[in-house]
Amino acid sequence: MGILKELQRAHARQVRAQRQAQATAYRHHQQLQREAERAMKAAQRAAAVNERERKRLYAEARIAEVAAMNADLQLRLDALDSLLAATLEVDDHIDFSQLKKNVAHQPFDPGRLGTPLPPPDWRRYEPALPTGLAKMFGGQTRYQQQLAAARHAFAQAQAEHATAEAERQRKLATMHQAYQRRCAKADADAAAHNAEIDRFAVAFAAGEPTVVVEYFSLVLGNSVYPDDFPQQYRLAYVPESRQLVVEYHLPTLDVVPPVREYRYVKVRDEITSAARPAKEIKERYANLVAQATLRTVHELFEADRSGLVDTIVFNGIVDTTDPRTGASVQPCLVTLRTTREVFVGLNLNMVDPSACLQHLNASVSKRPAELAPVRPVLEFDMVDKRFVDHVDVLADLDQRPNLLKLSPTEFESLIQNLFAKMGLDTKQTRPSRDGGVDCVAFDPRPIFGGKVVIQAKRYRNTVDVSSVRDLFGTVQNEGASKGILVTTSGYGPASYEFASGKPLELIDGSNLLFLLAEHAEVKARIDPSELD
Repeated sequence: MGILKELQRAHARQVRAQRQAQATAYRHHQQLQREAERAMKAAQRAAAVNERERKRLYAEARIAEVAAMNADLQLRLDALDSLLAATLEVDDHIDFSQLKKNVAHQPFDPGRLGTPLPPPDWRRYEPALPTGLAKMFGGQTRYQQQLAAARHAFAQAQAEHATAEAERQRKLATMHQAYQRRCAKADADAAAHNAEIDRFAVAFAAGEPTVVVEYFSLVLGNSVYPDDFPQQYRLAYVPESRQLVVEYHLPTLDVVPPVREYRYVKVRDEITSAARPAKEIKERYANLVAQATLRTVHELFEADRSGLVDTIVFNGIVDTTDPRTGASVQPCLVTLRTTREVFVGLNLNMVDPSACLQHLNASVSKRPAELAPVRPVLEFDMVDKRFVDHVDVLADLDQRPNLLKLSPTEFESLIQNLFAKMGLDTKQTRPSRDGGVDCVAFDPRPIFGGKVVIQAKRYRNTVDVSSVRDLFGTVQNEGASKGILVTTSGYGPASYEFASGKPLELIDGSNLLFLLAEHAEVKARIDPSELD
């Protein structure tokens, strides 16, 4: 947790830079409020002068109050309208090297202890020599007595000085040792911190899924949104397909101000409000959903300078209550799968957010304000965050069947049984002369149903895009309504790009494990190490 906190603190400078841009607008709003307060105070002072002047100043104060309320309203709308533009001015990448600590020790300052105590001065003790008559009448004797007493006092002062100086030097030595210990501890802490940074950087460069998820969680956590945005999300990373899956919580419709304008009615001394048209609220909300989607995908791709992510799946959900039933619901309002190559080619400064999502073949709710859901391109819970349990020392004792040990025919039969459990009428084809079809299924649903061709690839390596093209050709040749490609491995960005907008569904290893557990009650695993 130490590095996570340090990462957040180090990146706070970037967050503060973005907040400064918002602060200018807030200062204008505050200025209007101060003017309203000054006008109100002036109105109160003028009450003693004459009633007519008091009423005039009071009206001005109320008008200024309304102006401040409208300014605050416009400020909020501007923040919603600029969600996407605001992030384009920020570098979302987290530079690990800048997070390292360079300890600069302050010079040792002993303060008053660093100055030796001045020794006693004999001149302050030495008695004056007798002169004149005093010298003749016993002065010499008294002088000798005074001299002896002075020498005694001087010797005592010297002893006290020696004791005090020794105590000063002891305290100085103790103070210097404490300084050295603090310096050593600061150096050790910095070395440990920097070593932790190095370990995190190495693990991130190696693409360790948990570290990759932590890094991108920090990226999204550093993104500055209006205060009432949820900013909750879940991330999963599938290294085999270099795919990052994001489930992002979107704000509800309430985030759009329902008031269009505030007005002051002088005759009634009342501030009224004009409601924002329902159509405008819905349009603004749809635009907000589109902006948040593009913003999140942009931030993740921009932060990934190591090229660990080729494909991003984004599911934008809303955690709310269904007004019809009162039940808690989490409908998905927008879902898309896009590749780095396609997304970085966009000029986000110039796009219309909704049109851009359409260009990316995103599935967007037709009625987001009514919480009409869309089917995610990939359910987040279908993403098994591990193909192989690398840290489980008892992996060899795992009794779950390893799908990679099945024969091709056994694997095809497993896939046929899976889709049968999911409600399709399936039939496995013969091993040869199947025309690229491992299983033919029929979806009995009206309108949405039809013939479905299924291909199963029991692979260890990423499925090539040519297999996806072949499946699409088979779908056309068979006159099928849909094609499904199932593999124990994963897919590259070219495969997802080709399948986008076509009646094809790609199910990778992690999705397959989820579907087997969810629909067939089969707990399986995919472990290539057992084949070596």
